[in-house]
Amino acid sequence: MTPSRYPSKPRPGDRVAVVSPSAGLPGLFPLPYELGLRRLREDFGLEPVEYPATRKMGSSPQERAADLHAAFADPDIKAVLSTVGGDDQITVLAHLDRELLRAHPKPFFGYSDCTNLLVFLDNLGIVGYHGGSVMVELGRPGALHPFTADSLRAALFTHGPYELVPAEETGSVNRPWEDPRTFDAAPELLPGKGWSWHHADRVVEGTAWGGNLETLSRLLMADREILPPEAYEGRVLFLETSEEMPSAEEVYRILRSMGERGLLHRFPALLMARAKNWSFGKPLDPGAGALYSGEQHDAVLRALAEYAPRTMAVLDVDCGHTDPQAIIPSGGLIRVDGEARRIHVTY
Repeated sequence: MTPSRYPSKPRPGDRVAVVSPSAGLPGLFPLPYELGLRRLREDFGLEPVEYPATRKMGSSPQERAADLHAAFADPDIKAVLSTVGGDDQITVLAHLDRELLRAHPKPFFGYSDCTNLLVFLDNLGIVGYHGGSVMVELGRPGALHPFTADSLRAALFTHGPYELVPAEETGSVNRPWEDPRTFDAAPELLPGKGWSWHHADRVVEGTAWGGNLETLSRLLMADREILPPEAYEGRVLFLETSEEMPSAEEVYRILRSMGERGLLHRFPALLMARAKNWSFGKPLDPGAGALYSGEQHDAVLRALAEYAPRTMAVLDVDCGHTDPQAIIPSGGLIRVDGEARRIHVTY
């Protein structure tokens, strides 16, 4: 595998690409999108640049690949941000020019379905950034959460270590993007409960690999961008689940398949995100949401006990489909200090 390298970072005043490698949802939901663009300009001092498929629902994989090529190849573009996720970014990968992207590395920000592109970039040796979408984090109703803003600002503009800490307040409940009243106030959050540590008796330092669990399972099924198991030896695995809210049994089965493939035990540490435990399709009340999260914890620990019994795990990390959200550097360095109960990432 190519050694990872950190791309150069933008500075305030720079132009950044805003692309939709998965779905042109800005065309359907302009309110969070326009709010996200405004915050990019006003709060971060960056000038967003759109591409032909950014607001186009139903764009072809070739069109989305062309937008990515244009964004990465343009020397005036200093970072590339996804608008949102989706479910078919895997179809874009076959149309990407590996040599073009390798020759023009840029910081790419996205998560969920953008796990596809983050894994692709990781295989090229380019560090990417899991988190920070325009519509969800930057377009958050009411205000960009300070916890998210601090992590995103550090990941966008700085190089060096950044300490992840448990969020003091957390939430999963959303309101409809098509209703202007949604944006009058920030989402209601509940007090955070901190992280849960398992086998926290040592320090692990390695490069991060992972992303959205459902998306990774599809890459594994298609055998796309997945390297031989030994390529992941010593890396830090990070995983999160989406608003699809997979059952605990499905989470276990995916991890079991990773174990059967000889992958799971290669990772000496796992960061498992706090579960997204509410969606419009499954609007769980707080009690049912807590039960769902607890069952997911049990599923993760069950799989580790069977396939990676020495792996250190930290559960309920605030990354992925969480509010607030910390950015994880895909391919970047992570230090998990079990003895001190501290996590540092390198942006």
